[in-house]
Amino acid sequence: MRNKWIVYLLALAVFLIGTIEYIISGILPIVAEDLGITTSTAGSLVTSFALSAAIGAPVVIAATIRVDRKKMLLIMLGIFILSSCLVYISDSLEMMLMTRMIQGLSGGTATVIAMAVATRMVEEQNRGRAIGTILMGLSSSLVLGVPIGTLLSETMGWRILFIIAGLLTVIPLLAVFAKVPSITEQKAITLGMQLSILKDKKMVLAVTITLFYIGGYSSLFTFISPYLQQSTDLTATALSGILLIAGICSFAGSKVGGGIADAKGSRFTIYAGLSIQAGTLLLLTLFNGSIYAVIPLIMIWMAATWATSPAQQLYLVTLVPQSPDIALSVNTSFIQFGFALGSGIGGLVISCSSIGNLGWSGFVMVLVALLLAGRLFAYDKTLNMQ
Repeated sequence: MRNKWIVYLLALAVFLIGTIEYIISGILPIVAEDLGITTSTAGSLVTSFALSAAIGAPVVIAATIRVDRKKMLLIMLGIFILSSCLVYISDSLEMMLMTRMIQGLSGGTATVIAMAVATRMVEEQNRGRAIGTILMGLSSSLVLGVPIGTLLSETMGWRILFIIAGLLTVIPLLAVFAKVPSITEQKAITLGMQLSILKDKKMVLAVTITLFYIGGYSSLFTFISPYLQQSTDLTATALSGILLIAGICSFAGSKVGGGIADAKGSRFTIYAGLSIQAGTLLLLTLFNGSIYAVIPLIMIWMAATWATSPAQQLYLVTLVPQSPDIALSVNTSFIQFGFALGSGIGGLVISCSSIGNLGWSGFVMVLVALLLAGRLFAYDKTLNMQ
């Protein structure tokens, strides 16, 4: 693959962006204590990043579609670096929320542009591999970035982690500046084009499924650290170890889910993934407080959630075969909406009841996704019979 090392450096940038987004989940109690706010309120730092990426990134992409992609990527990475360093002086909730919104907008936009640039830097037959490499950087942030950040936060301080991630982003920024040529989009994908596919009832149902199952995932994962520590006082090392294993399970689930989707079909895999998610979340509510039961259930739940993702994206591509990029772009926005919805509902659950009830909120949302999947596939079957 031509320019392979540039693609890897772009994946590094996406890895660091993903780490900055997800790392809050691993250090939420520390952040809440430092800012003098409740854990539920600290969850809004996840919501603000996700909403900014979901709403802002597509708008920026559409508004600047004729601007040189290299120039836009340099600007977005530059803003992301500055906003990550800004965390160090963000000593109030309001300032942290503003910083997270800037991170979400710049990071979300940079991720989309990085994938577009990667496809231009390699041969046509290797474009799929290039996109896969970029997305692997994003998934790796969950596997490695969150647990490593959780481990280092106790010794280095959580604010320093953001500065380190920001400074490391300078490496791919310099690579883009030195080696990536000017790139102008040949075919503009406007915001109107992205929204137009939502006129299809099946597409609306499909992305709504994404919204709810990711929401169910986010409602618990956003508060995973305090959730695991509610009955046992885990050290930072133990907690980071659990998060690392959970991340590996999510990575493995994604791989297995893709294989099952190819072998058994996307519908089967979506049904199975959502059913296991709902089942494990229900069991978590029953075994709440028993760390030895909770940990294996968390691992199964993580694997099932991420096994659903490739099947869901495969199904979306079959719905819009003529414009798969647009379908995946819209789905990516709904993934971020799901993170925002879940973290918001999770915060409400904690403030109104207790952290032990997060399993219930996640279960209800995933159950809604499962019911919607049944409705979608029944509707799909009816159309095929006509």
